[in-house]
Amino acid sequence: MSAIGAVSSCSCLYSGVWLLKPGMQKMSSFGLHTAARCAAKDYYEVLVLGGGAGGIAMSARMKRKVGAENVAVVEPSKTHYYQPLWTLVGGGAKQLAASARPMGSLMPKGVEWIKSQVTAFNPDKNCVWLENDIKVSYKYLIIALGISLHYEKIKGLPEGFNYPKIGSNYSAQTVEKTWRALQDFKEGNAIFTFPNTPVKCAGAPQKIMYLSDAYLRKTGKRSKANIMFNTSLGVIFGVKKYADALLEVVKDRNIAVNYKRNLIEVRADKQEAVFENLDKPGVTEVHQYEMLHVTPPMGPPAVLINSPVSDASGWVDVDKETLQHKKYPNIFGIGDCTNLPTSKTAAAVAAQSGVLDKTISLVMKNELPAKKYDGYTSCPLVTGYNKVILAEFDYNAQPLETFPIDQSKERTTMYHMKADMMPLLYWNALLKGYWGGPAPVRKLMHLGLK
Repeated sequence: MSAIGAVSSCSCLYSGVWLLKPGMQKMSSFGLHTAARCAAKDYYEVLVLGGGAGGIAMSARMKRKVGAENVAVVEPSKTHYYQPLWTLVGGGAKQLAASARPMGSLMPKGVEWIKSQVTAFNPDKNCVWLENDIKVSYKYLIIALGISLHYEKIKGLPEGFNYPKIGSNYSAQTVEKTWRALQDFKEGNAIFTFPNTPVKCAGAPQKIMYLSDAYLRKTGKRSKANIMFNTSLGVIFGVKKYADALLEVVKDRNIAVNYKRNLIEVRADKQEAVFENLDKPGVTEVHQYEMLHVTPPMGPPAVLINSPVSDASGWVDVDKETLQHKKYPNIFGIGDCTNLPTSKTAAAVAAQSGVLDKTISLVMKNELPAKKYDGYTSCPLVTGYNKVILAEFDYNAQPLETFPIDQSKERTTMYHMKADMMPLLYWNALLKGYWGGPAPVRKLMHLGLK
């Protein structure tokens, strides 16, 4: 995989989900990595479910709070991925290997790593069940199980990925196929999709579109390409300030945006994508494609659906300001698996981890949580190989920006922050439990202006 321009080569871990047949969905891709291993103990003061960004960050924080021997993480995957990098992998600017590290290298030293997956919850008895009927009890439970990908909900997938011209930046198995499809582009429609479900990193489906536009211009193929963004939403982005900026970008680059269009079928052998018109139920449109980037439908992990810790939709039911469970005060949630009404991003996890750390500290002292999470999340909207619009906003979809500049403008500095600085911050600060989001930086920036 070659780099583009001056850029040097260098997501919840469901790395095998797209390979599974629909009838096999009860067997998570986690089970493909390793057999269940019994926990060293059957009780932990703090039990963390999930080894993604939220789970690792909180286990590091809890180690400092109660001691490593009193903390365990349930996570079957052998590999941890820094998924925000996959946008650049799909665009040929980074290598997939740069996004991956062995799970064992990220577990806080001394914390017990239980290589299994949770199969059931019993919050009334403060325990969970793992594979092979292993029961583990806890005093405090942190749920950080991420979000599940459901390619199989689109007719013709995941088997359609065996054909060329189609890729997806949401899976380690398919992200490099995006880059190959882009390189192999000759002439016709390049289609990028956004599903009719919650998604993680809601900006990612169009980031790869802008990179593709830039690549096709660089290689002299843009005049032969009709770039289309078919989104199930009624707007291009949920925050007006950044939506207005993106509308200028698509206008300037002659990109067609089709709203209320949901991908329901891929006929990979014919290179056809079928979309439902959500404004006209039952009405479909068929588009021929030369390149297709699929953002899959997503949902809560199967173990959370109809569980006692989840809401009616299957998301962990937590207070949106404290991240404490609404019914069980010794249970907490973080990240994509929760029903927090904000975008599901790694930046949100960072901000949530700082608040949750304070919440748990007070709960352990039998005090009421005081720190309030404002819904902060961030989406570095990559609009080219050296351009980013840095979107930052809160629960009310209002800009909550870190820097004293207009962040709706495309900037090279923000691209380098996204591509080069944020991975370092992720590996060396967030996962070690030292990064709680940009709130302190924002405060210092604005104090400096007074």
